[in-house]
Formats: sequence, structure tokens, C-alpha cells
Amino acid sequence: MAALIPFRALRPEPATAARVAAVPYDVVSADEARALAADQPLSFLHVSRAEIDLPPTIDHYAPDVYARAAENFRRLRESAPLVVESRPSLYVYRLAMGAHVQTGVAGGFSLDEYAQDLIRKHERTRRDKEDDRTRHILELRAQTGPVFLTYRASADVDATVSRVTSAPPLFDFVADDGVTHTVWLVSETDERSLVEAFAAIPALYIADGHHRAASAARARQHLRGPSGQAGEWDSVLAVAFPDAQMQVLPYNRVVKDLNGHTPQAFLEALGRVLSIDDGAPAPAGRGRVGMYLAGGWHTLHLPPAPAGASAADRLDVSVLQDIVLTPV
Repeated sequence: MAALIPFRALRPEPATAARVAAVPYDVVSADEARALAADQPLSFLHVSRAEIDLPPTIDHYAPDVYARAAENFRRLRESAPLVVESRPSLYVYRLAMGAHVQTGVAGGFSLDEYAQDLIRKHERTRRDKEDDRTRHILELRAQTGPVFLTYRASADVDATVSRVTSAPPLFDFVADDGVTHTVWLVSETDERSLVEAFAAIPALYIADGHHRAASAARARQHLRGPSGQAGEWDSVLAVAFPDAQMQVLPYNRVVKDLNGHTPQAFLEALGRVLSIDDGAPAPAGRGRVGMYLAGGWHTLHLPPAPAGASAADRLDVSVLQDIVLTPV
């Protein structure tokens, strides 16, 4: 079963939501974040990427960065203002990008289920990135970015979501990148329906946000103390979208140098571990990767993952990392 947990959100007033909203912290560089937040004092990037308000030469993991994040968070709570929801609640969140629309349920999800692999992972995490967001959570005493979950579509969830979205939304705005964000506050009656419907879902899957989930789990250990006291830290903030609405975009990798190889030598090195054809940018199926090198496209045919490999290690991106990007 999937435990869906209402929580008391800290959120903007509807009038300032569009100015507070910002892209996820990990999809932009510091320079990009600085440019996006310029002349935007309410942008949440001042909290999620607080190094943009410090000298450009600062170490992004320096203590001053987390102290500035906490201070910026305090100021934003006053100036936006940010308000604490009157009761523990759930939300329905819709994203519209061009013709594609997906609608999910936002709430807390059990970190016990995360530890038990009922919230399933497909990506390895890096310790330095975990350290960063764990410290960010602890300094702010808040989870500031949701994990992106998916699940096998449920008729019961769909019916309740349809009912919720027939009412006026709490937020509805178009971001600078053209994506429309619409959020509804779920009534207590529909909240009970959603909690019951999610209880019948056997597993959830992390589509994006592995580091945020891992960091929430690590922060929990600090916040609950030696007695293991229960609290809101026992859940991770996430939005769960049904699989039928998922749009899978390319998972690209940019290689900045060829590790001393010429393009021809690089192709020859690859040819010793996999087969290569001339190809097109978009892979034709699983086990194939499009590669652009020296003015031309190539198709890499990946070998199968070793027997007994985990679900994460069987993914094409993992096989590519293990047999190409790491050794070659």
C-alpha cells in the first residue's frame, strides 16, 4: 500500500505565487539561477540556490551558503508572504507544457516505505549532493522541493482528482518557460478518498528526485532524535502522477572531453565493448543510444546488464555509465 499523508504546507498567497515559483534547484547552474532571480526578490531561487546572493567565487557547499539560505527563507516568509496552511492538507497539481498535460497528487509520502523499497528507485545517488540537500533541510527545517513520483493509474484516484479539478484552483499561472502550473487545495472529503485510493496502490516509483528523497531520509534521522520521535519528518514531500500521463523525455549526457582520445580512437575504443552503426539522434528502442561525435550521429548497441543486476543497474543509462563513460 502507498501511504499518502496530508501536511501543513508553507505556501505563498495566490497573488504572489507566480513570483515565488522557481525552477528546481538542480536544473540550473549558479550563473543561470543568478540570472533568473535578478530583479526577482521573491524568487525561491534565493532560498534553494542561496549562493547566488554571495560572491561568485564562494564554495557552493560553504557554511555561509546554508546560513544565507535560512536567512533568505525567513525574509521570504515575511515579504511574500508565505502562510502556513490552516490544516494538514493535500493538493492536486497540474502541469501543462504545450499539448502535454499531467495532473498529480501532492502530499507527504512515507519514508518507512521509501526504506522498504515500496517507493522504488532507479538511480544511484552521489554523497556530495545528498550532503548538500540534507544540510539544506536541517538548516531550514523544511523540505523545499518535491520528489516526482509515478504509479500505475488508479480509477479511484482519477475520479477524485477529476472532482477536485472541477472547482476553482488555488494557484494558476504561466511560468517564464511557458509551462502552466495549476494547484487545487483538496477538501477534507476528497482528501479521505485520495488517502483510501492510494492505500490500494502497491508501489510508487521515483521518476525524478532521488537525491531529494535520500536527503529527506537522512535528515529524518537527525530530526527524530535518539528516541525516534515521530513527526512530519517521517514523510517526504512529493507529487505522484499516474503512469498513463507520464511523458518520458530524452535522458541526455554531455561528454566534455574524450579522455585523450581522438574521435577515431574513441570510436575504436567503444567498438571493443559494443557494436556501433551510423544512426539517427533518437534511439529506435531499448538498448540503443544515439551519440553525436565529430559532426555525425552514431547508434550504440548496449550489451545486456550482468545477470542479477538490480533494476537501476539494468537501465540503459546505467549500462552506458558502467561500460562507456566510466572506463573509456
